[in-house]
Amino acid sequence: MPVLEIGPGMGVLTQFLLEAGHDLTVVELDMESVDYLNQNFPDLKGRIIAEDFLKLDLSKIFPGEFCVIGNYPYNISSQIFFKVLDYKDQIPCCSGMLQKEVAERLAAGPGSKTYGILSVLLQAWYDVEYLFTVSEKVFDPPPKVKSAVLKMTRNDRKELGCDEKLFKTVVKTSFNQRRKTLRNSMKPLLGKDCPDYALPIFDKRPEQLSVEQFVELTLISQKHLEKQAGDVL
Repeated sequence: MPVLEIGPGMGVLTQFLLEAGHDLTVVELDMESVDYLNQNFPDLKGRIIAEDFLKLDLSKIFPGEFCVIGNYPYNISSQIFFKVLDYKDQIPCCSGMLQKEVAERLAAGPGSKTYGILSVLLQAWYDVEYLFTVSEKVFDPPPKVKSAVLKMTRNDRKELGCDEKLFKTVVKTSFNQRRKTLRNSMKPLLGKDCPDYALPIFDKRPEQLSVEQFVELTLISQKHLEKQAGDVL
């Protein structure tokens, strides 16, 4: 299966991937790094994409499935994973190193203070595994933060059982006021007087809900919004 490496820099990880025989393409925005890769990795000829990963149409590069790997730039790591979600049907696996705090957030489960929007959205389609912590001392110069290696494998959930776009909206809306109960945090979407607020699920805070419960909340929201639209018509 083709592999896309994000942000190879000077090719430390790239070297191992090529030696392992992977069908490798890399995307790198820094032109100094691009020049270095062109000079030192002849096997990558025609496979170095000198563009911003976040702006790429990945389906034009890979017609089928591909895996993603990288030492992800810490300042855009969350955006990278949102992008992976956009191509989840093509990306069965994704691994890499990122800031420890972000990795913990992505792998967090319900009830955790670090459980949030991206935790829920990723875990709706991927099994997210925090593999190990990487000390700042192994880098030269050492960064001010610890790192971690994360592995994501697409789960067998083909369909959520609810409208996917609304599911994402429900998750984002609920976490916009994460300290409040859903009865309060969902008002921007469902209005002040939604009769479903009497249901027990609305007594909970968003960080307490599993993916399955967010699906349930989405179905409740969808039914209410459809009725609301019908009443207007």
